[in-house]
Amino acid sequence: MDMKLRVAIVDDEQLARKLLREYLSECEDVEIVAECANGFEAVKAVTDVKPDLLLLDIQMPRLDGFEVLELVGREVGVIFVTAYDKYALRAFEVHAVDYLLKPFGLERLRESLNRARARHDVKQAFPAAQLGAAARPAGMYLERVAIRDGANVHVIPVSKIDYVEAQDDYVSFRAEGKQFLKQQTLGEVETGLNPSQFVRIHRSYILNIDRLAKLELYAKDSHAAILRDGARLPVSRSGYARLNAVLR
Repeated sequence: MDMKLRVAIVDDEQLARKLLREYLSECEDVEIVAECANGFEAVKAVTDVKPDLLLLDIQMPRLDGFEVLELVGREVGVIFVTAYDKYALRAFEVHAVDYLLKPFGLERLRESLNRARARHDVKQAFPAAQLGAAARPAGMYLERVAIRDGANVHVIPVSKIDYVEAQDDYVSFRAEGKQFLKQQTLGEVETGLNPSQFVRIHRSYILNIDRLAKLELYAKDSHAAILRDGARLPVSRSGYARLNAVLR
């Protein structure tokens, strides 16, 4: 006999969670392992109880469904459950199992669970870069960065970032004297940041130009960016040209 599909419900509305509980109680091959009222609880649940599937609302305060998926998408399948159809295209772009538009019935939910079961059985992976890009609307730059630290999540407003540094398979966000690591490439980060505010000054660094105190020449064609807090970052020749173009 197949193992039960272990499901976590994530919705900030209590009535919506109650309805899903009632529907899922009719599905013998499903076990509810967590019930979450926000995205932070969802990330913690993925860490602590490792569900196979999230039934995930999109519009939630503080951390929305796409941000949750960006943080946990490699580990768990997702069925988006929402009252808004405008997110449907983005949902499938991030390889969601399905998209349930409220109100829906038990049979429609069963169809989605069958899809989730099939995907879980083949252990389909989720591309993190694609998930991250879809966590923001088309044509929009990031306003905040969500970073997972075990069961915890740090949400950093982009305006608080001093610079971003590549570190092997991770990037380090430096903000208010602290370092936050995220498994991502510097190129992926760069595409999400406003180029009038953040400049790739070196193959390993992106600088928030508001933090720049001065540029210093220390050898022929070699510059360093001196930040207001005294930090010193290398500036490549191409990075110097990009920086000058923005600062003009």
